[in-house]
Amino acid sequence: MKKNPITAEGLERLKEELKRLTVEERPAIIRAIAEAREMGDLSENAEYHAARDRQSFVEGQVTELEDKIRRAEVIDVSKLSGKRIQFGATVRIEDVESGDRKTYQIVGADEADVENGRLSIIAPLARSLIGKSTDDYVDISTPGGIKEYEVIKVTYK
Repeated sequence: MKKNPITAEGLERLKEELKRLTVEERPAIIRAIAEAREMGDLSENAEYHAARDRQSFVEGQVTELEDKIRRAEVIDVSKLSGKRIQFGATVRIEDVESGDRKTYQIVGADEADVENGRLSIIAPLARSLIGKSTDDYVDISTPGGIKEYEVIKVTYK
């Protein structure tokens, strides 16, 4: 079984989503199916079929979340330190050409959210940053061409 690195916060979010699905969604779907059954002929009952479709979707999500939680390898970022970039690092980079600066935390694939500064460990930028330190440069191939970034700061929170 392949383990997936994840922060403690990321694992907690997965567990919360699993709990929401099992405690809130499942009972709501069961009620919807029961109400639809009371309406009569199930073969032409759109509410019944919609509820069953929703049930199938939610059960798929539950199975997927349970698998992700089972394979999670929690990395305690608070115990990490150093000058080199590794999983869990918060990295400030600067686009050499434009001067734009961005800050990302390198996290597991299941908790990535680029809009909120959480970059997946499997993203090309993150893979290029791993092992680098402050003042190092990385080149990233993008659809618009090669972009060069300078590592400005590396921290562990």
